[in-house]
Amino acid sequence: MRRRAIQLILSLALVPAAAVSQLPDNPNTGPGGVPFRPPGPLDTSRTRQQADQGRDAMDTPLKISYGKKSAEWTATKLAPLPHETIQATNERTQSQETYSGVPLMALLVELGVPQKLKGKDFRLYVVAEGRDGNKVVYSLGEISPDVHEGSVLLADSVDGRPLGDSGPIALICSGERRPARWIRGVVSIKVQAAD
Repeated sequence: MRRRAIQLILSLALVPAAAVSQLPDNPNTGPGGVPFRPPGPLDTSRTRQQADQGRDAMDTPLKISYGKKSAEWTATKLAPLPHETIQATNERTQSQETYSGVPLMALLVELGVPQKLKGKDFRLYVVAEGRDGNKVVYSLGEISPDVHEGSVLLADSVDGRPLGDSGPIALICSGERRPARWIRGVVSIKVQAAD
């Protein structure tokens, strides 16, 4: 009974005042005898799925490997480590942004990558991959602070805020004219040797 009353009230609210006199006696039909069907429950499955995908992406660990050694890092594990900051220009907004993160070389050294490069060490290079499948290559000389003036960071914040869609961790490099080799949502870094 109550449901029919609500349906009638809803149908009256949707009908112009002039048509009210033409309403049928049946509360399950609207003007002109068209069956009245109240809307069903809201379908939130797509919204939940998108939220789950975003949460899964943010929880995806970064795997760094060198030879037989490897380590997994999350933004939570990186947070207490010493951070550096770099400033870079955002090409889209033409504004300066300040990124904060852990130097990549510090994590590579923990896996046995030589800190001071000599001779054959310059054959080593890094392949970084993002969760979108984008891959880039850096020589170890570009990552080593002893050789390269720029910094290569695993950034976890920009302007004091988490990276959002670009994170949770991004590989960024200062000293480049364009951020073409930056990797958003970096999930894999492999150190390899050229033949």
